[in-house]
Amino acid sequence: MEKKKIVQEVESIMDQYCDECFLYKYHRKEKGRNFAHRFCITQCTVGLKIKSIGKELN
Repeated sequence: MEKKKIVQEVESIMDQYCDECFLYKYHRKEKGRNFAHRFCITQCTVGLKIKSIGKELN
């Protein structure tokens, strides 16, 4: 898959699921920005999907 399409796919997923994410907002408020970001990358199914798509860029 070409780089531009991969980036567009990631942006599309983030726009659809991440912009109004309740869990991110909750974790950021209760435990801080770093915890919320780490949660998204390691435990959230959407974050894991984005991470797997992003590996195609390498």
